[in-house]
Amino acid sequence: MSADPTQVLAFETDCHIFAGCGFPAPGLHSFLFEPLWGNADSNLYFNKPMLLALLGSIIVIGFFWTAFRKPTVVPGKLQMVAEAGYDFIRRGVVYETIGKKEGEKYVPLVVSLFFFIWMMNLWSIVPVAQFPVTSIIAYPAILALVVYVLWVSLTFKRHGFVGFFKNVTGYDKSLGAVLPLAMLIEFFSNLLVRPFTHAVRLFANMFAGHTLLLLFTIASWYLLNGIGIAYAGVSFVMTIVMTAFELFIQALQAYVFVLLTCTYIQGALAEHH
Repeated sequence: MSADPTQVLAFETDCHIFAGCGFPAPGLHSFLFEPLWGNADSNLYFNKPMLLALLGSIIVIGFFWTAFRKPTVVPGKLQMVAEAGYDFIRRGVVYETIGKKEGEKYVPLVVSLFFFIWMMNLWSIVPVAQFPVTSIIAYPAILALVVYVLWVSLTFKRHGFVGFFKNVTGYDKSLGAVLPLAMLIEFFSNLLVRPFTHAVRLFANMFAGHTLLLLFTIASWYLLNGIGIAYAGVSFVMTIVMTAFELFIQALQAYVFVLLTCTYIQGALAEHH
């Protein structure tokens, strides 16, 4: 349930057009939830997004554990699906971006990130759950922070302090007089803008997608009165279309996140010229 009484799902209100009530439009209140346990004022609580994140983690871990618990040469259906997903990320993302030799050690991390993010996104269209965890900025921010710390540590380890400085500033003496300005821009871009955009790209897409789904879902119910029934049908069709589109976006955003992760890792490992 929401902390705001105006946050309602379509089937939780008797408000319809021509009934003297305004349209209960979704907004920021649609992303606020009362604690399931604890007190929000004390900052020690457990709410719905946290529960979905926990359940999502258990589902992903349980799926791969079950699939590979007793692997066989001729895989069963579950093992085949798990292998296909794992191999898609390993070959299609990690190997293609970092290379097989350098990238092999990062495959477990990238696979884990992809399926965790995808599961967090999928909650948006799961009945009862109906909320993408990654539409709360804290979750993409923590994931981006993990990648950021890995990128910084790898760059230091591979190139040392001087190499790190050249790597993050794009040092190139051939730039001549504009070198200081170019280095300053690259420095802020890599150390400040990069982790910010990495997190916000995922967050913003899921936030916008969930808002649109709520908008058309609530509108379908709100218009279900009198002549508004005709418009309710159009809104319902849009809900179905947006749900299908959101399925595509959920997988795409997980893919983009791990693709950028691999790009950053590759940049940290590459020799600076």
